[in-house]
Amino acid sequence: MPMTISAAVLMLVIVVVMIRRSGLKLSHAVVCALLGFYLASSSIAPSIQQVTSNVAGMINGLKL
Repeated sequence: MPMTISAAVLMLVIVVVMIRRSGLKLSHAVVCALLGFYLASSSIAPSIQQVTSNVAGMINGLKL
């Protein structure tokens, strides 16, 4: 569960930076958030979660 919370915080920071620096409008960010909620309740949600977990595992396994 800590991975999910960290990913959510990271995405929130990215959105805030994009709103302030890249000209992302607040309405666009709201639409993206709503899309996320709809995807979370759809049948594709387990696949998205699996891909996200696999990518996070690969990033965690990198030796820098």
